[in-house]
Amino acid sequence: MTGKNFLFTSESVTEGHPDKVCDQISDAILDEFLTKDNHSRVAAETTVTTGMALVCGEITADCYVDIPQVVRNTIKNIGYCGTNSGGFDADTCAVITSIDEQSCDIGNGVNKALEARCENADTSITETESIGAGDQGIMFGFACDETPELMPLPISLAHKLSYRLAQIRKQGLVNYLRPDGKSQVTVEYIDGKPSRIHTILLSTQHDPIINGQSDNSIVQKIISEDLKRLVIDYIFENENIKPDSDTKILINPSGRFVIGGPQGDSGLTGRKIIVDTYGGYSRHGGGAFSGKDPTKVDRSAAYASRYVAKNIVAAGLADKCEIELAYAIGVAEPLSILVDTFGTGKIADEEIEKLVRKNFDLTPAGIINKFDLRNLPSKNGGKFYQLLASYGHMGRTDINVPWEQIDKAQDLKKQALSCGCGCV
Repeated sequence: MTGKNFLFTSESVTEGHPDKVCDQISDAILDEFLTKDNHSRVAAETTVTTGMALVCGEITADCYVDIPQVVRNTIKNIGYCGTNSGGFDADTCAVITSIDEQSCDIGNGVNKALEARCENADTSITETESIGAGDQGIMFGFACDETPELMPLPISLAHKLSYRLAQIRKQGLVNYLRPDGKSQVTVEYIDGKPSRIHTILLSTQHDPIINGQSDNSIVQKIISEDLKRLVIDYIFENENIKPDSDTKILINPSGRFVIGGPQGDSGLTGRKIIVDTYGGYSRHGGGAFSGKDPTKVDRSAAYASRYVAKNIVAAGLADKCEIELAYAIGVAEPLSILVDTFGTGKIADEEIEKLVRKNFDLTPAGIINKFDLRNLPSKNGGKFYQLLASYGHMGRTDINVPWEQIDKAQDLKKQALSCGCGCV
Protein backbone atom coordinates (compact mmCIF):
# COMPACT_ATOMS: atom_id res chain seq x y z
CA MET A 1 0.00 0.00 0.00
CA THR A 2 3.06 2.26 0.10
CA GLY A 3 2.82 5.33 -2.14
CA LYS A 4 -0.95 5.08 -2.65
CA ASN A 5 -3.93 7.13 -1.56
CA PHE A 6 -6.60 5.02 0.10
CA LEU A 7 -9.04 4.63 2.98
CA PHE A 8 -8.41 1.91 5.55
CA THR A 9 -10.82 0.81 8.28
CA SER A 10 -10.34 -1.26 11.42
CA GLU A 11 -12.79 -2.25 14.15
CA SER A 12 -12.62 -3.12 17.83
CA VAL A 13 -15.18 -4.43 20.32
CA THR A 14 -15.67 -4.11 24.07
CA GLU A 15 -15.33 -6.98 26.51
CA GLY A 16 -19.12 -7.33 26.57
CA HIS A 17 -19.29 -8.37 22.91
CA PRO A 18 -20.42 -12.03 22.87
CA ASP A 19 -17.33 -13.28 21.04
CA LYS A 20 -15.10 -11.42 23.48
CA VAL A 21 -17.03 -12.86 26.42
CA CYS A 22 -15.98 -16.27 25.10
CA ASP A 23 -12.35 -15.26 24.58
CA GLN A 24 -12.16 -13.97 28.14
CA ILE A 25 -13.72 -17.10 29.61
CA SER A 26 -11.30 -19.33 27.67
CA ASP A 27 -8.30 -17.27 28.74
CA ALA A 28 -9.50 -17.03 32.35
CA ILE A 29 -9.57 -20.84 32.39
CA LEU A 30 -6.05 -20.89 30.93
CA ASP A 31 -4.82 -18.41 33.56
CA GLU A 32 -6.23 -20.55 36.34
CA PHE A 33 -4.65 -23.78 35.08
CA LEU A 34 -1.23 -22.22 34.42
CA THR A 35 -1.24 -20.58 37.85
CA LYS A 36 -1.77 -23.97 39.51
CA ASP A 37 0.29 -26.07 37.06
CA ASN A 38 2.45 -24.08 34.68
CA HIS A 39 2.90 -27.05 32.35
CA SER A 40 -0.82 -27.50 31.79
CA ARG A 41 -1.88 -28.27 28.24
CA VAL A 42 -5.01 -26.26 27.57
CA ALA A 43 -7.24 -25.86 24.54
CA ALA A 44 -10.44 -24.36 25.93
CA GLU A 45 -13.25 -23.27 23.62
CA THR A 46 -16.32 -21.38 24.79
CA THR A 47 -19.68 -20.56 23.24
CA VAL A 48 -22.39 -18.41 24.81
CA THR A 49 -26.02 -17.68 24.00
CA THR A 50 -29.09 -16.54 25.90
CA GLY A 51 -28.91 -18.04 29.38
CA MET A 52 -26.06 -20.48 28.67
CA ALA A 53 -22.29 -20.87 28.48
CA LEU A 54 -20.64 -24.03 27.11
CA VAL A 55 -16.95 -24.80 27.66
CA CYS A 56 -15.42 -27.66 25.69
CA GLY A 57 -11.97 -28.75 24.59
CA GLU A 58 -8.91 -30.69 25.72
CA ILE A 59 -7.09 -30.06 28.99
CA THR A 60 -4.31 -32.08 30.61
CA ALA A 61 -3.07 -30.79 33.96
CA ASP A 62 -1.88 -31.89 37.37
CA CYS A 63 -4.40 -29.75 39.25
CA TYR A 64 -8.12 -29.11 39.70
CA VAL A 65 -9.90 -25.98 38.49
CA ASP A 66 -13.55 -25.19 39.22
CA ILE A 67 -14.36 -24.26 35.62
CA PRO A 68 -18.03 -23.26 36.22
CA GLN A 69 -16.94 -20.83 38.94
CA VAL A 70 -14.28 -19.33 36.67
CA VAL A 71 -16.93 -18.89 33.99
CA ARG A 72 -19.37 -17.15 36.34
CA ASN A 73 -16.71 -14.87 37.83
CA THR A 74 -15.58 -13.82 34.37
CA ILE A 75 -19.11 -13.04 33.18
CA LYS A 76 -19.79 -11.07 36.37
CA ASN A 77 -16.61 -9.00 36.00
CA ILE A 78 -17.58 -8.14 32.44
CA GLY A 79 -20.86 -6.72 33.73
CA TYR A 80 -23.55 -9.27 32.89
CA CYS A 81 -25.25 -9.52 36.26
CA GLY A 82 -28.24 -8.04 38.02
CA THR A 83 -31.21 -6.21 36.57
CA ASN A 84 -29.48 -5.06 33.37
CA SER A 85 -28.03 -8.42 32.41
CA GLY A 86 -30.28 -8.67 29.37
CA GLY A 87 -31.00 -12.41 29.25
CA PHE A 88 -27.49 -13.43 30.27
CA ASP A 89 -26.73 -13.35 33.99
CA ALA A 90 -23.59 -14.65 35.67
CA ASP A 91 -25.51 -16.08 38.61
CA THR A 92 -28.36 -17.76 36.74
CA CYS A 93 -27.01 -18.84 33.35
CA ALA A 94 -26.42 -22.53 32.75
CA VAL A 95 -22.74 -23.52 32.60
CA ILE A 96 -22.03 -26.74 30.72
CA THR A 97 -18.58 -28.33 30.43
CA SER A 98 -17.32 -31.07 28.12
CA ILE A 99 -13.58 -31.54 28.60
CA ASP A 100 -11.26 -34.32 27.39
CA GLU A 101 -7.53 -34.78 27.86
CA GLN A 102 -5.09 -33.77 25.14
CA SER A 103 -4.64 -36.47 22.52
CA CYS A 104 -1.59 -38.63 23.30
CA ASP A 105 -0.71 -38.51 19.59
CA ILE A 106 -0.40 -34.74 19.78
CA GLY A 107 1.23 -34.83 23.22
CA ASN A 108 4.02 -37.17 22.10
CA GLY A 109 5.10 -34.75 19.36
CA VAL A 110 4.95 -31.76 21.66
CA ASN A 111 6.78 -33.44 24.55
CA LYS A 112 9.80 -34.27 22.40
CA ALA A 113 10.42 -32.60 19.05
CA LEU A 114 11.30 -34.51 15.89
CA GLU A 115 14.84 -33.12 16.11
CA ALA A 116 15.28 -34.67 19.58
CA ARG A 117 13.83 -38.00 18.42
CA CYS A 118 16.36 -38.45 15.60
CA GLU A 119 19.13 -41.02 15.99
CA ASN A 120 21.89 -38.38 16.02
CA ALA A 121 20.06 -36.04 18.40
CA ASP A 122 22.09 -34.10 20.96
CA THR A 123 21.51 -36.04 24.20
CA SER A 124 22.36 -32.95 26.27
CA ILE A 125 19.16 -31.23 25.13
CA THR A 126 16.64 -31.16 27.97
CA GLU A 127 13.00 -32.12 27.57
CA THR A 128 12.00 -28.46 28.02
CA GLU A 129 14.36 -27.38 25.25
CA SER A 130 13.22 -30.10 22.84
CA ILE A 131 9.45 -29.55 22.74
CA GLY A 132 7.85 -29.56 19.31
CA ALA A 133 5.23 -27.23 17.91
CA GLY A 134 1.72 -28.05 19.12
CA ASP A 135 0.32 -27.92 15.59
CA GLN A 136 1.19 -27.05 12.03
CA GLY A 137 0.28 -23.59 10.77
CA ILE A 138 1.39 -20.15 9.68
CA MET A 139 1.65 -17.05 11.86
CA PHE A 140 2.15 -13.41 10.92
CA GLY A 141 3.63 -10.57 12.92
CA PHE A 142 3.59 -6.92 11.91
CA ALA A 143 4.85 -3.50 12.95
CA CYS A 144 4.88 -0.05 11.37
CA ASP A 145 5.87 3.47 12.37
CA GLU A 146 2.37 4.99 12.36
CA THR A 147 2.02 5.11 16.17
CA PRO A 148 4.39 5.22 19.19
CA GLU A 149 3.58 1.56 19.91
CA LEU A 150 4.42 0.74 16.25
CA MET A 151 0.92 -0.37 15.31
CA PRO A 152 -1.31 0.63 12.39
CA LEU A 153 -3.24 3.80 13.29
CA PRO A 154 -6.79 2.52 12.51
CA ILE A 155 -6.69 -0.43 14.93
CA SER A 156 -4.85 1.62 17.55
CA LEU A 157 -7.60 4.24 17.56
CA ALA A 158 -10.39 1.66 17.44
CA HIS A 159 -9.02 -0.09 20.53
CA LYS A 160 -8.68 3.19 22.42
CA LEU A 161 -12.28 4.10 21.67
CA SER A 162 -13.64 0.70 22.73
CA TYR A 163 -11.55 0.69 25.89
CA ARG A 164 -12.77 4.17 26.80
CA LEU A 165 -16.38 3.15 26.12
CA ALA A 166 -16.04 0.33 28.66
CA GLN A 167 -14.21 2.63 31.05
CA ILE A 168 -16.98 5.24 31.28
CA ARG A 169 -19.47 2.43 31.94
CA LYS A 170 -17.42 0.87 34.71
CA GLN A 171 -16.54 4.21 36.29
CA GLY A 172 -20.19 5.26 36.29
CA LEU A 173 -19.58 8.41 34.25
CA VAL A 174 -22.91 7.55 32.62
CA ASN A 175 -25.44 5.17 34.16
CA TYR A 176 -27.22 3.70 31.16
CA LEU A 177 -24.55 1.78 29.25
CA ARG A 178 -24.57 -2.01 29.01
CA PRO A 179 -21.48 -4.16 28.34
CA ASP A 180 -21.76 -4.79 24.57
CA GLY A 181 -20.22 -2.25 22.22
CA LYS A 182 -18.16 -1.69 19.09
CA SER A 183 -15.95 0.94 17.50
CA GLN A 184 -14.66 1.44 13.98
CA VAL A 185 -12.24 3.98 12.55
CA THR A 186 -11.55 4.83 8.91
CA VAL A 187 -8.27 6.63 8.21
CA GLU A 188 -7.42 8.39 4.96
CA TYR A 189 -3.90 7.69 3.74
CA ILE A 190 -1.97 9.99 1.39
CA ASP A 191 1.17 8.55 -0.21
CA GLY A 192 0.88 5.59 2.13
CA LYS A 193 0.87 7.68 5.33
CA PRO A 194 -2.06 8.48 7.67
CA SER A 195 -3.40 11.91 6.76
CA ARG A 196 -6.84 12.43 8.33
CA ILE A 197 -9.70 10.73 10.16
CA HIS A 198 -12.40 9.94 7.63
CA THR A 199 -15.05 8.20 9.80
CA ILE A 200 -15.56 7.32 13.47
CA LEU A 201 -18.25 4.78 14.39
CA LEU A 202 -19.42 3.86 17.89
CA SER A 203 -22.22 1.44 18.72
CA THR A 204 -23.14 0.80 22.33
CA GLN A 205 -25.71 -1.28 24.13
CA HIS A 206 -27.88 0.84 26.43
CA ASP A 207 -30.90 0.94 28.70
CA PRO A 208 -34.24 1.61 26.96
CA ILE A 209 -35.02 4.50 29.31
CA ILE A 210 -32.42 7.21 30.02
CA ASN A 211 -32.95 10.06 32.48
CA GLY A 212 -36.64 9.19 32.57
CA GLN A 213 -36.91 9.49 28.79
CA SER A 214 -38.37 6.57 26.84
CA ASP A 215 -38.69 8.33 23.47
CA ASN A 216 -35.95 6.64 21.42
CA SER A 217 -35.08 9.82 19.49
CA ILE A 218 -34.36 11.59 22.78
CA VAL A 219 -32.51 8.54 24.13
CA GLN A 220 -30.23 8.42 21.09
CA LYS A 221 -29.58 12.17 21.27
CA ILE A 222 -28.42 11.80 24.89
CA ILE A 223 -26.16 8.87 23.97
CA SER A 224 -24.70 10.70 20.96
CA GLU A 225 -23.86 13.84 22.94
CA ASP A 226 -22.36 11.90 25.86
CA LEU A 227 -20.21 9.59 23.72
CA LYS A 228 -18.98 12.45 21.55
CA ARG A 229 -17.79 14.30 24.66
CA LEU A 230 -16.70 11.45 26.95
CA VAL A 231 -15.25 9.04 24.40
CA ILE A 232 -14.37 10.62 21.05
CA ASP A 233 -13.23 14.06 22.28
CA TYR A 234 -11.42 12.45 25.22
CA ILE A 235 -9.42 10.05 23.06
CA PHE A 236 -8.53 12.46 20.28
CA GLU A 237 -7.39 15.19 22.65
CA ASN A 238 -3.98 13.50 22.80
CA GLU A 239 -3.78 12.26 19.19
CA ASN A 240 -1.66 13.93 16.52
CA ILE A 241 -4.31 13.39 13.85
CA LYS A 242 -7.73 14.65 14.95
CA PRO A 243 -11.21 14.62 13.44
CA ASP A 244 -11.92 17.60 11.20
CA SER A 245 -15.07 19.31 10.00
CA ASP A 246 -15.50 16.69 7.27
CA THR A 247 -15.05 13.66 9.53
CA LYS A 248 -18.17 11.50 9.66
CA ILE A 249 -19.18 10.59 13.22
CA LEU A 250 -21.74 7.79 13.52
CA ILE A 251 -23.10 6.81 16.94
CA ASN A 252 -25.57 3.91 17.15
CA PRO A 253 -26.40 4.17 13.44
CA SER A 254 -28.87 1.27 13.75
CA GLY A 255 -31.06 3.64 15.76
CA ARG A 256 -31.36 1.49 18.90
CA PHE A 257 -29.16 -1.06 20.72
CA VAL A 258 -30.92 -2.42 23.80
CA ILE A 259 -30.78 -6.17 23.14
CA GLY A 260 -27.11 -7.14 22.95
CA GLY A 261 -24.43 -9.42 24.33
CA PRO A 262 -25.13 -13.16 24.29
CA GLN A 263 -28.89 -12.49 24.23
CA GLY A 264 -28.60 -10.57 20.97
CA ASP A 265 -26.04 -12.83 19.30
CA SER A 266 -24.29 -16.07 20.19
CA GLY A 267 -20.56 -15.84 20.87
CA LEU A 268 -17.62 -18.11 20.11
CA THR A 269 -13.96 -18.21 21.10
CA GLY A 270 -11.60 -17.09 18.33
CA ARG A 271 -14.09 -15.26 16.15
CA LYS A 272 -12.37 -11.87 16.51
CA ILE A 273 -8.85 -12.75 15.39
CA ILE A 274 -8.51 -9.59 13.27
CA VAL A 275 -9.50 -7.43 16.24
CA ASP A 276 -6.92 -9.35 18.29
CA THR A 277 -4.07 -8.50 15.90
CA TYR A 278 -3.66 -5.68 13.35
CA GLY A 279 -7.18 -4.80 12.29
CA GLY A 280 -6.74 -6.35 8.85
CA TYR A 281 -3.75 -4.15 7.98
CA SER A 282 -1.47 -7.19 7.97
CA ARG A 283 -2.09 -10.74 6.83
CA HIS A 284 -3.30 -13.34 9.33
CA GLY A 285 -2.50 -17.05 9.50
CA GLY A 286 -6.00 -17.92 10.70
CA GLY A 287 -5.24 -19.32 14.14
CA ALA A 288 -6.93 -17.89 17.22
CA PHE A 289 -5.14 -17.19 20.52
CA SER A 290 -7.55 -17.43 23.45
CA GLY A 291 -7.77 -20.58 25.54
CA LYS A 292 -4.50 -22.02 24.19
CA ASP A 293 -1.43 -22.76 26.29
CA PRO A 294 2.00 -21.58 25.04
CA THR A 295 2.92 -24.84 23.28
CA LYS A 296 0.31 -23.89 20.68
CA VAL A 297 2.29 -21.88 18.14
CA ASP A 298 -0.93 -20.27 16.93
CA ARG A 299 -0.47 -18.15 20.02
CA SER A 300 3.20 -18.15 21.03
CA ALA A 301 4.65 -17.82 17.52
CA ALA A 302 2.22 -15.01 16.70
CA TYR A 303 3.61 -13.16 19.72
CA ALA A 304 7.16 -13.95 18.63
CA SER A 305 6.59 -12.73 15.08
CA ARG A 306 5.20 -9.44 16.43
CA TYR A 307 8.31 -9.14 18.63
CA VAL A 308 10.61 -9.68 15.65
CA ALA A 309 8.74 -7.24 13.40
CA LYS A 310 8.59 -4.56 16.10
CA ASN A 311 12.31 -4.76 16.80
CA ILE A 312 13.08 -4.48 13.08
CA VAL A 313 11.01 -1.29 12.79
CA ALA A 314 12.35 0.07 16.08
CA ALA A 315 15.88 -0.50 14.76
CA GLY A 316 15.11 1.72 11.78
CA LEU A 317 15.61 -1.12 9.31
CA ALA A 318 12.14 -0.54 7.80
CA ASP A 319 9.04 1.64 8.16
CA LYS A 320 6.81 -1.43 7.89
CA CYS A 321 7.65 -5.05 8.48
CA GLU A 322 5.68 -8.27 8.28
CA ILE A 323 7.09 -11.62 9.43
CA GLU A 324 5.65 -14.97 8.42
CA LEU A 325 6.56 -18.12 10.37
CA ALA A 326 5.52 -21.67 9.46
CA TYR A 327 5.61 -24.76 11.70
CA ALA A 328 5.01 -28.51 11.51
CA ILE A 329 3.42 -30.35 14.42
CA GLY A 330 6.07 -32.04 16.55
CA VAL A 331 8.95 -30.12 14.91
CA ALA A 332 10.77 -27.42 16.85
CA GLU A 333 12.43 -25.27 14.18
CA PRO A 334 10.20 -23.15 11.94
CA LEU A 335 9.86 -24.55 8.43
CA SER A 336 10.17 -21.08 6.92
CA ILE A 337 10.76 -17.46 7.86
CA LEU A 338 9.67 -14.70 5.49
CA VAL A 339 10.41 -10.99 5.87
CA ASP A 340 8.44 -8.42 3.86
CA THR A 341 9.10 -4.69 4.36
CA PHE A 342 6.84 -3.58 1.50
CA GLY A 343 9.63 -1.63 -0.15
CA THR A 344 10.41 0.38 3.00
CA GLY A 345 13.49 -1.61 4.06
CA LYS A 346 16.82 0.19 4.45
CA ILE A 347 18.57 -3.06 3.58
CA ALA A 348 17.34 -5.97 1.48
CA ASP A 349 14.63 -8.16 2.99
CA GLU A 350 16.92 -11.16 2.50
CA GLU A 351 19.55 -9.49 4.69
CA ILE A 352 16.97 -8.75 7.38
CA GLU A 353 15.92 -12.40 7.27
CA LYS A 354 19.53 -13.41 7.98
CA LEU A 355 19.52 -11.08 11.00
CA VAL A 356 16.28 -12.65 12.22
CA ARG A 357 17.72 -16.17 12.00
CA LYS A 358 20.86 -15.04 13.82
CA ASN A 359 19.23 -13.09 16.65
CA PHE A 360 15.92 -14.81 17.47
CA ASP A 361 15.23 -18.32 18.79
CA LEU A 362 11.88 -19.12 17.18
CA THR A 363 11.50 -22.68 18.44
CA PRO A 364 8.51 -23.19 20.77
CA ALA A 365 10.81 -23.65 23.77
CA GLY A 366 12.85 -20.58 22.80
CA ILE A 367 9.71 -18.45 22.58
CA ILE A 368 8.23 -19.80 25.83
CA ASN A 369 11.48 -19.19 27.70
CA LYS A 370 12.10 -15.74 26.22
CA PHE A 371 8.69 -14.41 27.23
CA ASP A 372 8.24 -16.69 30.29
CA LEU A 373 4.83 -17.57 28.86
CA ARG A 374 4.09 -20.35 31.32
CA ASN A 375 4.56 -18.14 34.38
CA LEU A 376 2.93 -14.87 33.32
CA PRO A 377 -0.39 -15.59 35.09
CA SER A 378 1.24 -16.47 38.43
CA LYS A 379 3.51 -13.42 38.17
CA ASN A 380 0.48 -11.18 37.64
CA GLY A 381 -1.83 -12.24 40.42
CA GLY A 382 -3.42 -15.10 38.50
CA LYS A 383 -4.71 -12.98 35.63
CA PHE A 384 -2.73 -12.26 32.48
CA TYR A 385 -4.03 -13.90 29.32
CA GLN A 386 -7.58 -12.85 30.14
CA LEU A 387 -6.44 -9.21 30.04
CA LEU A 388 -5.26 -9.74 26.46
CA ALA A 389 -8.60 -11.19 25.40
CA SER A 390 -10.05 -7.68 24.93
CA TYR A 391 -8.53 -4.65 23.14
CA GLY A 392 -5.84 -6.59 21.30
CA HIS A 393 -2.91 -8.88 21.97
CA MET A 394 -0.46 -6.62 20.12
CA GLY A 395 0.60 -3.05 20.78
CA ARG A 396 -0.59 -3.07 24.39
CA THR A 397 0.74 -0.26 26.56
CA ASP A 398 -1.61 -0.63 29.54
CA ILE A 399 -0.08 -3.92 30.71
CA ASN A 400 3.49 -5.23 30.67
CA VAL A 401 3.56 -7.48 27.61
CA PRO A 402 6.99 -9.09 26.97
CA TRP A 403 6.66 -9.36 23.17
CA GLU A 404 6.29 -5.57 23.00
CA GLN A 405 9.89 -5.10 24.17
CA ILE A 406 12.37 -3.56 21.72
CA ASP A 407 15.46 -4.94 23.48
CA LYS A 408 16.90 -6.35 20.23
CA ALA A 409 16.64 -3.13 18.22
CA GLN A 410 20.10 -1.74 18.94
CA ASP A 411 21.83 -5.06 18.21
CA LEU A 412 19.96 -5.36 14.91
CA LYS A 413 20.94 -1.83 13.94
CA LYS A 414 24.62 -2.40 14.78
CA GLN A 415 24.73 -5.64 12.85
CA ALA A 416 23.05 -4.03 9.85
CA LEU A 417 25.58 -1.18 9.92
CA SER A 418 28.46 -3.63 10.06
CA CYS A 419 27.45 -5.06 6.69
CA GLY A 420 29.27 -2.09 5.14
CA CYS A 421 26.48 -0.95 2.86
CA GLY A 422 25.95 2.25 4.83
CA CYS A 423 22.22 2.18 4.20
CA VAL A 424 20.92 2.36 7.79
